Amino acid sequence: MKIIHLIGGGDIGGAKSHVLSLIRELGKHIKVTLISYRKGPFYDDAVNMGIDARVIRTGNIIRDIKLTLELIRENQYDVIHSHGAKANMIASILRRITGIPVVTTIHSDYRLDYMNNFLKQISFGVINMVAIRKIDYHIGVSDSYRDMLISRRFNPQNIFTVYNGIPFDDHIPPCTRRELFDRYNIPFPEDSILVGIMARLDPVKDHETFIRAAAEVSAANPKVRFIIAGPGDELRPRLEQFAEKMGIRDRICFTGMITEPYDFFQVIDINVLTSISESFPYVILEGARCCRATVSTRVGGLADLIESGVNGYLIEPGDWKALARHLLELSADEEKRTKMGRLLHDKAARHFSLEHMCMTQLDIYERILRLENRKKKDGKLYDITIIGYYGYKNSGDEAILKSIVRSLRERNPDLSFMVFSRKPGETMRNDEVDSVNRFSIFHVIKALKRTRLFMAGGGNLLQDNTSTRSILYYLTMLQLAKRYNAKTMLFANGIGPINRRINRRKAARVLNGLDAITLREPVSLEELKKMGVTSPEIHVTSDPAILLDPIPDEDIDRIMAKEGVPSDRPLIGISVRKWADMSYLDAIAALADYCVDRFNACPVFIPMQHPSDVNVCEAIIKRMSRNAWLIRGYYQPEELLGLISRLTLMIGMRLHSLIYAASQMVPALGLVYEPKVDAFLKEVSQPSAGTPLHMDCRKVYGLLDDLWENRDAMREKLKDGMERLIVLARENVDVAMNLLEQDRNH
Repeated sequence: MKIIHLIGGGDIGGAKSHVLSLIRELGKHIKVTLISYRKGPFYDDAVNMGIDARVIRTGNIIRDIKLTLELIRENQYDVIHSHGAKANMIASILRRITGIPVVTTIHSDYRLDYMNNFLKQISFGVINMVAIRKIDYHIGVSDSYRDMLISRRFNPQNIFTVYNGIPFDDHIPPCTRRELFDRYNIPFPEDSILVGIMARLDPVKDHETFIRAAAEVSAANPKVRFIIAGPGDELRPRLEQFAEKMGIRDRICFTGMITEPYDFFQVIDINVLTSISESFPYVILEGARCCRATVSTRVGGLADLIESGVNGYLIEPGDWKALARHLLELSADEEKRTKMGRLLHDKAARHFSLEHMCMTQLDIYERILRLENRKKKDGKLYDITIIGYYGYKNSGDEAILKSIVRSLRERNPDLSFMVFSRKPGETMRNDEVDSVNRFSIFHVIKALKRTRLFMAGGGNLLQDNTSTRSILYYLTMLQLAKRYNAKTMLFANGIGPINRRINRRKAARVLNGLDAITLREPVSLEELKKMGVTSPEIHVTSDPAILLDPIPDEDIDRIMAKEGVPSDRPLIGISVRKWADMSYLDAIAALADYCVDRFNACPVFIPMQHPSDVNVCEAIIKRMSRNAWLIRGYYQPEELLGLISRLTLMIGMRLHSLIYAASQMVPALGLVYEPKVDAFLKEVSQPSAGTPLHMDCRKVYGLLDDLWENRDAMREKLKDGMERLIVLARENVDVAMNLLEQDRNH
């Protein structure tokens, strides 16, 4: 493998450390070349480290690009890896010329770069934002930066995380306080308690918060002194004046750039960072290596390293009072400083080493090359495109999507997904897939042309109970996918009811042309037979949502506390929806009151779709004479699964409330508003209360009594039934993977 790195060459601080240390470590395993578009300290340090570094700087950007292109063609590099605005611009151009994949590392929030220089912001800043969009693959130096890119609609599947890493096994030359004080003219007593911040003097580093806290600490503990280390001639006079204004100019020393960071970190007692925005700052890792107690703003990926109150403290940006409070505590307690510093060192050594950073980066290069090789074979960008009722805040449908994507990725982590959604941004964030608006014809067609397998992903998509428009939309999408030579399938669908004759004929014609069909219940198979659908491969499986796992117990506790749900009484969940003329609300209210009076239980209304179910639940609670609880927040499927796992019983109208309950071995009473609900209840041997519109209250109370008294036996029934359904749910994945394999072989 041969990689070429491109960088502007004026880099300092964390970005410089990251690039140079990474390239040097990568060079132990693969061929790596570094191109710097500027001479200076960056290039000199690279050469001194033994890196194959070259300078291209002609004064003409076109000439620079041409020389870089000649070098790339001559050496036949596999991947171009860029860093920073100029390099990103050149790399994006080279990508179009050469076809070689480009990956860029995002070392900072590019929207905040040059924030103190308007001209650079509207030139280099804009150029960088455009160039980044033209690059296919992106690396964030923390998960928070990865999340930032996803929130800005970059394809999550092409975003990776490589945390900054430092060596923990090489020797650090010792440095005494006297040596450092003499070298940088630091006028403090050697027995001072030293609080230090190493960061360039830039508004994004927010040194004013540091100075405000320093003033508070100085007033309470005159033994504490403060050092601000970092370049920045433009901002320094203003910060010095601010320190003067705060009355602590004699207690703060501005050293300028300290060339040997470890000299600084060996000498200080407490390491501080007050940045408004960061990726994953090296100064925290370097301080950790020297076992320094640390207080930092909660930025970038630092929460992955610092457990606040355990191995350091995290504060919110700008919170100088919290910073002062922690500094006073640590300055007065040497034992605590030592303990926190040691714990921070040990965690950093385990998870943020240079070797770990290098191995992660190599894995990313290999994955990029695998993805690019697949694209070259057939020109397809996506392995699987999925359509369904996504982006409507319906928990059941979102659970289906999550399960499909996760189950398939378990088989092949390299699979790439496109999802048609009403809310593409939310879908990208929640499921880490690429997504477009399901009604954006241009983007939909573009995606269909570039997909290998198109699937209608779960749920009751093919029905005309609600409208004809819905079924025609899904059938048309399947037809278009077929026209663009994609494999097509229904993935664990429920079928019907399809009442209109014209819709049944069209559905039969389209479905007979698919490559495979999996159905979530036997009644759907009977419906297809009646319609004359026989030609594709058909499997009766089960709903994919069955395969999801709930969130951890501590997270369930957090949500229950937030929603005010009692933990000292049995909980009976109730899931309802808007349906028909809503004349069943009084009966549901009476049923909820019965649960309180009969079982001393807390009725907990659980909306499965927001906000419509919330409104229905509120209307029922108003009709009750007893207290009830309503889960008002919108939660991800795994979170609702967790809440439902804490129930004693579930009374469910929404199908997926019953599926969630069954998967967590919670006995359930079903309210049947469509055949799919009754079909599932039979699958898991749970009782039906009939349709909500025609409930016999006395009969329903009897069923509920039986369920309560025999709940342990019901859990055993559910256990047996779910084991079988889990096996069937995995069969959906088998069928999809077989189709992909057929496409590959073809």
